[in-house]
Amino acid sequence: MNHMKATALGMQHLLAMYAGAILVPIIIGTELGFNSEQMTYLVAIDILMCGVATLLQVYRGRVIGIGLPVVLGCTFTAVSPIVMIGQQQGITYIYGAIIASGAIIFLIGGIFGSLVRLFPPVVTGTVVATIGISLLPVAVNNMAGGLGAPDFASGANVGLAFFTLLVILLIYRFSTGFLRAISILVGLVVGTLVAIFFNMVDFEPVQEASMFHMVEPFYFGVPTFDASAILTMTLVGMVSLVESTGVYFALGDICDKQLKSRDLARGYRSEGLASVIGGIFNAFPYTTFSQNVGLTQMSGVKDRKVIVITGVMLVLLGFVPKLAAVTTIIPKPVLGAAMVAMFGMVITQGVKMLAPAVIHSAENAMVAAISIGLGVGVSVVPELFQALPEKLSIVTSNGIVAAAVTAIVLNIFFNMIGPKPKDDPMEL
Repeated sequence: MNHMKATALGMQHLLAMYAGAILVPIIIGTELGFNSEQMTYLVAIDILMCGVATLLQVYRGRVIGIGLPVVLGCTFTAVSPIVMIGQQQGITYIYGAIIASGAIIFLIGGIFGSLVRLFPPVVTGTVVATIGISLLPVAVNNMAGGLGAPDFASGANVGLAFFTLLVILLIYRFSTGFLRAISILVGLVVGTLVAIFFNMVDFEPVQEASMFHMVEPFYFGVPTFDASAILTMTLVGMVSLVESTGVYFALGDICDKQLKSRDLARGYRSEGLASVIGGIFNAFPYTTFSQNVGLTQMSGVKDRKVIVITGVMLVLLGFVPKLAAVTTIIPKPVLGAAMVAMFGMVITQGVKMLAPAVIHSAENAMVAAISIGLGVGVSVVPELFQALPEKLSIVTSNGIVAAAVTAIVLNIFFNMIGPKPKDDPMEL
């Protein structure tokens, strides 16, 4: 394959994952009240670390790297827990938890294959669905202009949000292939251009941002390590590994490669190492992006060289904060519309994972029902467990973690210990 074609294909992969990559730092920075300078750094370092994580995974070594054409980005699974830790304990606790959990994931990479049995579809589907549901209030508040905004729920904000959502839907409905894959990114661009016409965009962050910067370890301060925050992020990391396992096998099938346990172990370790490095430079945990798997299948190009080019381009973009600052000027109503689409897709992905397990087992239906109910309930009423010790609150007040722990325990109770119940005539 010539360099021009490989570069074009690499750019295509970059565009396919870009919206997901920038939304995570924008959501987290917005929820934690970052100023424009902090937001620019957060977006820039996240883009750079997406490239580093991708290169670590594309590489095939003795210890790390699954050696498949896979693109990595920050997992949406981590958004709600990160925001919760930051709001309750402080930003340095976020990065202490990310670094420590990444190290744990790296260390257990070789044995995680035996732990996967604790994360069957009824557990992972429950967690993914709960993640999407718990994030929707953030999306809807942004559609209205953001909590506390003087023009909250104004006609201009709501109109711009629904216009952006309409653009996304029209592109998704009437296009195919790559254009359909980047429908959310196109919606963000079109919505922002319309907002500029109505003077709803502030260009000051772009004007203030420099053209080049050096990355800085511990930009937000020396990390603080706390057991409950580390447990939270470790659970998030394990759920991400389960999702990644599916992506690994899908890519292995596309590339006609029979994956073995040692291949999976290298992949798991790469994700753990990427999270450690991300935490040091104040980025996030990283996982495989499934949209790029679809792009690989669609294009039929399986050459790792293409993904290497994508990773290098992401790293280079991360050194240019002015480009990162452009993403921070996206109006909140436009961002909220994109969030509704993306978080809604997260919910449907969870439902898709759950459906076979629930249809064929009344026990699995009960596991999912209780776990999602408790997870969403805790997200709505985080004060439910306020009587428990403060060290446990970061776990018990987080709906996603509550759903994950409940689903794991109930799955063991119903499906892994004792005799299996007889068929129920009322079974779903």
